Amino acid sequence: MAIKNVGWIGTGVMGKSMCQHLISIGHNLFIYNRTKKKADPLLRNGAEWCETAGEVAQRADIIFSIVGYPDDVKEIFLGNEGILENASSGSIYIDMTTSTPCLAEEIYLMAKDKGLHALDAPVSGGDLGAKEGKLAIMVGGDAEVFEEVLPLFEPMGENISYMGKAGSGQHTKMSNQILIASTMIGVVESLIYAFKAGLNQAKVIDIIGKGAASSWSINNLGRRIEKGDFDPGFFIKHFIKDMGIALDEAKRMNLSLPGLALANQFYIAATSMGYEELGTQGLYKVFQAMNNCHKVK
Repeated sequence: MAIKNVGWIGTGVMGKSMCQHLISIGHNLFIYNRTKKKADPLLRNGAEWCETAGEVAQRADIIFSIVGYPDDVKEIFLGNEGILENASSGSIYIDMTTSTPCLAEEIYLMAKDKGLHALDAPVSGGDLGAKEGKLAIMVGGDAEVFEEVLPLFEPMGENISYMGKAGSGQHTKMSNQILIASTMIGVVESLIYAFKAGLNQAKVIDIIGKGAASSWSINNLGRRIEKGDFDPGFFIKHFIKDMGIALDEAKRMNLSLPGLALANQFYIAATSMGYEELGTQGLYKVFQAMNNCHKVK
């Protein structure tokens, strides 16, 4: 791919690392974030600041976004200073936020009417995956547009797949989040059990993390739990948003997902206890309280 001007909206826990990968391979980056201070490291590395999402769209050929909630996506795409009204014909908008499939479909159609292209491309892998360029990237939209921008995805992820029409990326991410939700219950119950049994949690992870119980969650988030590290690779508040989307989609499809519903209730309990700004491994604290366990460290 020829070097093109690239726009980036959202420089949070994951977005800042993903954006940096594109700077590192030589692209001109025009960036916007609601809090400019969070973009300072990228600006020091050569990115150029824009005052609005619309200004990013005016200056870039390809515009990425990764923000918090579907309403944030609507604002940056449809707002008075948004992408739809400011992007040039032929520009490509790639939303990497975990959002609703129906919004991805709406954006695709609205973009098409204006001569733009749109992809939904949510990711999985958390802050570590973003830093190491090892994210899973799930893409919906037109196949030919996906092929055109694939070289931009490759520095960010090692597992990149075109999943189908607009909205397919978001549906795939919902499948991902459903699996993670129930897995996290298993992770924290396993480690609570190990603690109560007087076992060394790190040694438990060493052995069960290499057998049939192995998962990314036990080998990565389990390690953080054992060390007492509850900083966010992915916020609890955002995970609750994702589970809500999945439950809404399940209801629309007349699906019963009791495991997801249970996990959602435990995470809502975490929020009621003031843990919404912790990483998803903060669920451990809920089970600590339920079982009257001392802090790990």
